[in-house]
Amino acid sequence: MNLPLINLTPTGPSPARRLVLARRVRLLVAATITYNVIEAVVAITAGTIASSTALIGFGLDSVIEVSSAAAVAWQFAGRDPEAREKVALRIIAVSFFALAGYVTVESVRALVGGAEAEHSRIGLVLAALSLLIMPVLSYAQRRAGRELGSRSAVADSKQTLLCTYLSAVLLVGLGLNSLLAWSWADPIAALVIAAVAVREGREAWRGDTCCTVPLATPLAETRADTAGGGHGAGEGDACGCGRGCSCCSADAT
Repeated sequence: MNLPLINLTPTGPSPARRLVLARRVRLLVAATITYNVIEAVVAITAGTIASSTALIGFGLDSVIEVSSAAAVAWQFAGRDPEAREKVALRIIAVSFFALAGYVTVESVRALVGGAEAEHSRIGLVLAALSLLIMPVLSYAQRRAGRELGSRSAVADSKQTLLCTYLSAVLLVGLGLNSLLAWSWADPIAALVIAAVAVREGREAWRGDTCCTVPLATPLAETRADTAGGGHGAGEGDACGCGRGCSCCSADAT
């Protein structure tokens, strides 16, 4: 008698693979913390010398990012990282809100007060380096976090990516201030970044991970649901994404 074939589809990474991914996340978090500590010291020092609110704010942003990365490091230092995930997400969310609040206040103060910062070559070099380094760290951690199904790791990678945006803002602001004396350019762009930070903070607080893989849902089910012409309530697409997410886009690969 021929028995029907049973399609055994894995629902997530194997235990061995999860250990590898968890170790990778810890290393990436350690690298992020190390770089941000150096970045904070250099930016705050250079900002104080040049009387640059943007540079000082950028340095304080690095301090906030260290707290976010440290939350993930604390989570993965335990035997059961998933048990600590909710607390880690709350810490990350608060860090986003703190960053948004600080950037908003300092931007308004810069616009109203009309303070003019001096040229800072160190600040320009630091912003350029961050534009090269932070996207790499963010991408690597986001990819590992999605495969592992870690919401906090993905949220922290967004924090790192936000630093990339702030680096671009800082570079443009310092550049325009040095070349054209447009002191208003930096605080205007920083207000946009503050709005992004509020959005990311809300997602982290709710635990929205948009592109983490739901380990409890078999991949075959998500594929079948996608083939059926849409998402069911609370279900995701073939990449493990929830409704309205875009994990299958080029950014998610």
